[in-house]
Amino acid sequence: MAASELYTKFARVWIPDHEEVWKSAELLKDYKPGDKVLLLHLEDGKDLEYCLDPKTKELPHLRNPDILVGENDLTALSYLHEPAVLHNLRVRFIDSKLIYTYCGIVLVAINPYEQLPIYGEDIINAYSGQNMGDMDPHIFAVAEEAYKQMARDERNQSIIVSGESGAGKTVSAKYAMRYFATVSGSASEANVEEKVLASNPIMESIGNAKTTRNDNSSRFGKYIEIGFDKRYRIIGANMRTYLLEKSRVVFQAEEERNYHIFYQLCASAKLPEFKMLRLGDANNFLYTKQGGSPVIEGVDDAKEMAHTRQACTLLGISESYQMGIFQILAGILHLGNVGFTSRDSDSCTIPPKHEPLSIFCDLMGVDFEEMCHWLCHRKLATATETYIKPISKLQATNARDALAKHIYAKLFSWIVDHVNQALHSAVKQHSFIGVLDIYGFETFEVNSFEQFCINYANEKLQQQFNMHVFKLEQEEYMKEQIPWTLIDFYDNQPCINLIESKLGILDLLDEECKMPKGTDDTWAQKLYNTHLNKCALFEKPRLSNKAFIIQHFADKVEYQCEGFLEKNKDTVFEEQIKVLKSSKFKMLPELFQDEEKAISPTSATSSGRTPLTRTPAKPTKGRPGQTAKEHKKTVGHQFRNSLHLLMETLNATTPHYVRCIKPNDFKFPFTFDEKRAVQQLRACGVLETIRISAAGFPSRWTYQEFFSRYRVLMKQKDVLSDRKQTCKNVLEKLILDKDKYQFGRTKIFFRAGQVAYLEKLRADKLRAACIRIQKTIRGWLLRKKYLRMRKAAITIQRYVRGHQARCYAKFLRRTKAATIIQKYWRMYIVHRRYKIKKTATIVLQSYLRGYLARNRYRKILREHKAVIIQKWVRGWLARTYYKRSVHAVIYLQCCFRRMMAKRELKKLKIEARSVERYKKLHIGMENKIMQLQRKVDEQNKDYKCLMEKLTNLEGIYNSETEKLRSDLERLHLSEEEAKIATGRVLSLQEEIAKLRKDLEQTQSEKKSIEERADRYKQETEQLVSNLKEENTLLKQEKEALNHLIVEQAKEMTETMEKKLVEETKQLELDLNDERLRYQNLLNEFSRLEERYDDLKEEMTLMVNAPKPGHKRTDSTHSSNESEYTFSSEIAETEDIPSRTEEPSEKKVPLDMSLFLKLQKRVTELEQEKQVMQDELDRKEEQVLRSKAKEEERPQIRGAELEYESLKRQELESENKKLKNELNELRKALSEKSAPEVTAPGAPAYRVLMEQLTSVSEELDVRKEEVLILRSQLVSQKEAIQPKNTMTDSTILLEDVQKMKDKGEIAQAYIGLKETNRSSAMDCHDLNEDGELLLVYEGLKQANRLLESQLQSQKRSHESEAEALRGEIQSLKEENNRQQQLLAQNLQLPPEARIEASLQHEITRLTNENLDLMEQLEKQDKTVRKLKKQLKVFAKKIGELEVGQMENISPGQIIDEPIRPVNIPRKEKDFQGMLEYKKEDEQKLVKNLILELKPRGVAVNLIPGLPAYILFMCVRHADYLNDDQKVRSLLTSTINSIKKVLKKRGDDFETVSFWLSNTCRFLHCLKQYSGEEGFMKHNTSRQNEHCLTNFDLAEYRQVLSDLAIQIYQQLVRVLENILQPMIVSGMLEHETIQGVSGVKPTGLRKRTSSIADEGTYTLDSILRQLNSFHSVMCQHGMDPELIKQVVKQMFYIVGAVTLNNLLLRKDMCSWSKGMQIRYNVSQLEEWLRDKNLMNSGAKETLEPLIQAAQLLQVKKKTDDDAEAICSMCNALTTAQIVKVLNLYTPVNEFEERVSVSFIRTIQMRLRDRKDSPQLLMDAKHIFPVTFPFNPSSLALETIQIPASLGLGFISRV
Repeated sequence: MAASELYTKFARVWIPDHEEVWKSAELLKDYKPGDKVLLLHLEDGKDLEYCLDPKTKELPHLRNPDILVGENDLTALSYLHEPAVLHNLRVRFIDSKLIYTYCGIVLVAINPYEQLPIYGEDIINAYSGQNMGDMDPHIFAVAEEAYKQMARDERNQSIIVSGESGAGKTVSAKYAMRYFATVSGSASEANVEEKVLASNPIMESIGNAKTTRNDNSSRFGKYIEIGFDKRYRIIGANMRTYLLEKSRVVFQAEEERNYHIFYQLCASAKLPEFKMLRLGDANNFLYTKQGGSPVIEGVDDAKEMAHTRQACTLLGISESYQMGIFQILAGILHLGNVGFTSRDSDSCTIPPKHEPLSIFCDLMGVDFEEMCHWLCHRKLATATETYIKPISKLQATNARDALAKHIYAKLFSWIVDHVNQALHSAVKQHSFIGVLDIYGFETFEVNSFEQFCINYANEKLQQQFNMHVFKLEQEEYMKEQIPWTLIDFYDNQPCINLIESKLGILDLLDEECKMPKGTDDTWAQKLYNTHLNKCALFEKPRLSNKAFIIQHFADKVEYQCEGFLEKNKDTVFEEQIKVLKSSKFKMLPELFQDEEKAISPTSATSSGRTPLTRTPAKPTKGRPGQTAKEHKKTVGHQFRNSLHLLMETLNATTPHYVRCIKPNDFKFPFTFDEKRAVQQLRACGVLETIRISAAGFPSRWTYQEFFSRYRVLMKQKDVLSDRKQTCKNVLEKLILDKDKYQFGRTKIFFRAGQVAYLEKLRADKLRAACIRIQKTIRGWLLRKKYLRMRKAAITIQRYVRGHQARCYAKFLRRTKAATIIQKYWRMYIVHRRYKIKKTATIVLQSYLRGYLARNRYRKILREHKAVIIQKWVRGWLARTYYKRSVHAVIYLQCCFRRMMAKRELKKLKIEARSVERYKKLHIGMENKIMQLQRKVDEQNKDYKCLMEKLTNLEGIYNSETEKLRSDLERLHLSEEEAKIATGRVLSLQEEIAKLRKDLEQTQSEKKSIEERADRYKQETEQLVSNLKEENTLLKQEKEALNHLIVEQAKEMTETMEKKLVEETKQLELDLNDERLRYQNLLNEFSRLEERYDDLKEEMTLMVNAPKPGHKRTDSTHSSNESEYTFSSEIAETEDIPSRTEEPSEKKVPLDMSLFLKLQKRVTELEQEKQVMQDELDRKEEQVLRSKAKEEERPQIRGAELEYESLKRQELESENKKLKNELNELRKALSEKSAPEVTAPGAPAYRVLMEQLTSVSEELDVRKEEVLILRSQLVSQKEAIQPKNTMTDSTILLEDVQKMKDKGEIAQAYIGLKETNRSSAMDCHDLNEDGELLLVYEGLKQANRLLESQLQSQKRSHESEAEALRGEIQSLKEENNRQQQLLAQNLQLPPEARIEASLQHEITRLTNENLDLMEQLEKQDKTVRKLKKQLKVFAKKIGELEVGQMENISPGQIIDEPIRPVNIPRKEKDFQGMLEYKKEDEQKLVKNLILELKPRGVAVNLIPGLPAYILFMCVRHADYLNDDQKVRSLLTSTINSIKKVLKKRGDDFETVSFWLSNTCRFLHCLKQYSGEEGFMKHNTSRQNEHCLTNFDLAEYRQVLSDLAIQIYQQLVRVLENILQPMIVSGMLEHETIQGVSGVKPTGLRKRTSSIADEGTYTLDSILRQLNSFHSVMCQHGMDPELIKQVVKQMFYIVGAVTLNNLLLRKDMCSWSKGMQIRYNVSQLEEWLRDKNLMNSGAKETLEPLIQAAQLLQVKKKTDDDAEAICSMCNALTTAQIVKVLNLYTPVNEFEERVSVSFIRTIQMRLRDRKDSPQLLMDAKHIFPVTFPFNPSSLALETIQIPASLGLGFISRV
């Protein structure tokens, strides 16, 4: 098909755009050949006429179908061009938040500028072992591919990471190394992988800095080789660095920083160890403050410094060396602050005692004066003499900066060398993976020598990349046997030749550096003369003579020549280096060990090369015969050599490419700048890869994939059995141009655009089919709808018409009724209106007449009051006028008198002014004063008298006035009373008339009231009846309320039960968590144990080499030491020889006693800690109460002591009596017996003496036992329950209580005392000689002993009864309190009542639980202590009895008379025990455990037979009371099981077999332990088989731990078997054929790392599950344990499937969701078939089920979002968002999930508190429990098959 035919109406194309680079448009009409303009419709709604280029007539690029957008691999796109690549990357980055994309063999990584949760260890585990094309693109996938190819192809690998600064190169390389370290591990315990990762923080601190583009930019290139051994484990690493940016040490641009290490040092300056460095803030130093940005947001330099030091320590750099490094770095900072003062234009000086230089010299250990001198001078050497020349201030500054750069570069190299030494391995390296983190193509406004070297390196790397891509394409075509046509691709060899060939740019630069007068300008002229107009890739700028342009593969770059020579020379003054070499600081000379080779003795002798960095000096004449060997290599020469070495390394490896892209220049998260992205894609070679792929056959399909995808385009007759031929036939019909495709051996190759054309045909065919289906369905639906509507309409009409008729009849009836009602109603209205008018008229008349009378009365009253007012007003006016007149007269008098006084005053003043008057007045002034004083006194007296008189007069006047006023008031009152009496007479007359009227009215009202009373009586009776009815209703309501209260009580009870259930569930969850932690610790312990065993074996093999003729024998004997062994000194001395007899070569297995001790010690410490804490709390609470009880305590304590002393005295007296009686018995026997009987050698005498001796020993033992018990009772606060002590005395007491009479007691006593079974005495002689008397005396002693024990038992019972009475009293009080609380609660509202009752119940249960736990802990401790002590005494008794038996000589036994006794033979009754000899223990363990094959002999055995056999052997050892034998057998059994599992631990049948037998053994130890909780499940016969002498509870715990370890190993075996099947069977295989459509795949899917080994299906998984289940059932595993195993299996299936779904974009589609749900339903059906639905396995699949549902539900509206949030409660927010982001339509009819919908989901789920982890933990193992499962099998019925080879054991 011609390409122009695809440009039809509605086809979408890409057109260039200045801002967006490429813009999408849609054709409005078909394109016809010859058209010059295309009518386009843009996405923003505008129409555009796009003009075609008249010369090339190239049509715009076509856009890929929507289903191909967002693909994992860019080569899967049908149209491969720049806009398609850019759009695909943008959609993945912005919409799906995916930063990785494949482009053929290249991984494109876009920096998100945000931390993403995709680098955890769970992600690493998910990618480990996976094919590269099976998972979503990731840096881990590239690392896994490199690791896998290294192991498969035995070829070294390289990962080349490149990109701009800030694109994420360093981070990508770091994650790749982390992947190798995690997946491979290290070959030794030196943790090499940690050291490899620890090199990153060191190199970042000294080689990374903040730039305007990146906060952590690598300013050097590095190539790290990670070495592996033959088992592909990390053994070491090596690092090579390239082109460190030294200029950054002395200069930083604005908003940039120096290297991180300087700021880390300044931030840590306050540390004590850094005080000697004399550092401060970074702004105090020139070298760290030039950028003006000393702080990076979000980075703590002090913490980073701690990480750097930690990494140095991990890499073996000692503290002294670290301080040396920091000392040199601090010296560089102080050197930068050294200032120069100009003397003149050619010289300068440093101020004396200059502080920065002084600090620098102190830190560096050099002489101040010498360094000061050579910083301001330089040495010039000629052929004849040497002289010293001062230098200017600028030259001195340049020399200082050059020295600082040189020191830092040397320190950098030194650190790299030491890092390499730390990472170097002594083991031979088998292969390596190199990670190259190198700068990408760079172009700035000003490009210098650094950019030239960087771009030169990128040219070489691009050439290697192009050749590799071309080679892969060629190999693919040749493998598929397709005709190979040469593809034209860009070859950048001419550009490389321009740079590195003879007379190239680097050669001319080196040559110019050798010239005496060489400058940047002369070098530029040489470049112009050599290459301008001769090389098409070299150009000269129009406006500059100091720059040149090179056409690189990515872009044209203009380089400024200024500084090229200076940077290429990289020289420093030799004298300054000599000063540093003479340093007292040992580390500093180490940095300059190679200076003799790098710097010639005379820096500017023969060739005239100036050593100065920036300012050239006058050169001297050089000799022409000098060679370049006397000079160090230039920077350009060194870089070229290292680059050639790097290319040789890369060419010898298989490369893997990672191209890092910087999406924007502002570091905004998930922001995509199309211009910058296209620029980088062109520069990094991604588009070149696309172009090479597009030039050939970029789209490639296998025949099966093509058939599955395009089966729609085939007819039934076209489908053949041969898929290849079918595809050929169809393609020949669909695509006529045979050049557009090629048929390979396994694949079909298509040229660009053909897959899009096939997709168009497929979509058209599907669309036509959909239209036909829609047409038919819609017609059928509409017909059904029409018939349904017609039927409904007829029904509606029928009902409507009937309704209308009924309504009309009703209307007629209502009309007639209304007429009658109107008639009566109108009559009633008129009559009522008349009555109302009449009543109103009468009322109006009465009110009007009353109103007129009241008005007339008011008028008369007002006239009377007006007269009175006038009288009083006229009198008041007259009095007022009189007072006013008197006041005016007095005022006039005062005014006149005042005027006369003023005149007299004036005269007196005039007289007073005259002197004579003054003199006259002065004469006799004293006399006058005296007279006046007397006069004043007299006047005062007179005034006082007058005042008294005036006061008296005022009082008289006031009294008289009051009398007159009272008289006047009395007169007024009498006058008013007279008036009132007159008015009252008139009113009384009027009132009499009114009363008459009222009487008449009252009589009428009486009649009306009587009428009302009658009515009221009737109403009352009615009301009473109503009240009765209401009363009945209230009773009913009361009953209803009572019923409601009962229901509420039930609801409360149910609520409480629910809450209790919830709390129980929470407690179960907490218990499971605790159990899980314990089992994880157990797993870790077993792992460390295995590691310890392995190391021990290795050490044994290394130390003890095998000797000729000596054969090493294994031993499974356990150690004889145990926690239960409290042997005496005699036993210890007896054990010593037996231990020395064991061969020294025996390998001692794990000592279970040691393990028990450790385990028990840990438990006891935890319990003691808890008890001590509780005790401390109680002590603190009782401090105040203790003082009050101090008086009572001595009395109580005294009573206790008195009781104990009495008891002790009683026992001692009883003991003395027994001893006396024994002595008397001895005397009586010796006196009364015959000589032949009582002789010391006689048998009767020996028997009696032995019995007496045993009685005395037993009494001694009893005495010691009682004393021990007494001490325990005194030390304990609570009495010990007798049933838990398990002492011999209580056992004896119980046995005695079971005996009915004294005869039985006597028989028991005789049986207890007869220790010598070989006595053959004559019974008649024995009786005649006093044996009956002896028995009687012994019986008396036994009775006394039993009596004392019964008394003690009685006392204990009395104390228990007292305790029970106290408990009853406390229960009564508790009952009363509960009743009070209940009464209070009933008064509360229902909600508060429920809450209060719940709170009370919770508090009560908590207190009870705490009390019970405390009591249980105390009793357990006491029981354990007493058991230990009892075992000590039991062992002592046994040893004494053995000693007495040994005292009998063989001669004595032979001399005894033996009489034949007839022994009746009984039928053998087996006791369910197996007897074996001690030396046969190893044979037993070997035949029964080590060499037993589950598939062989064990198939036909009874399930759990080995466990039964072992337990029966333990029973016999318990019967013999042989603790050594029990301990040895149990320890050997456990160690042998571990050995078997270690040897055959990967075999499911073996692990399942021993898990089943271990559990059965554990159940047997519980079932026959003698504990009541277990015995209730047994038969009476089984209870007789219980263990009698030993408590094996501790060994039960050990066996439980062993069972947990076996279970975890079983789960690991299951996981290893199921892991390869899950993804293929659950995800990839199409269980429902035809549902999933195969989308086009890229190059990665085709170049899988591992060839197909056969695909697994769901049936494979089900068959494997059936196999597991049948094996477990065959081995007799407990049903509950099988359920736990199945639950774990289903969890693994669900977790692995979901994890792969979350990491595979191609699996997230609607059809795949249907496949998953179908597969899950098949698994559920399997559970139903096996009756395992209640195992909890289905619940583990819930996250997978919800993920499948999420793929299928609608994802558009807010309602859909709400439904998703409520449905996916088992998925985390991260998982839901990830699935929605990954959702990919397989067909065009499906729609993508919009970004706004995903944002809505995130907003709704923001309050959900769940784990941020994306993947499920597939390694998680649920905590396992072993519920007690007793066996109904009787031990005595078990037969031992001969096939087991256990003939040496016998049934007992």
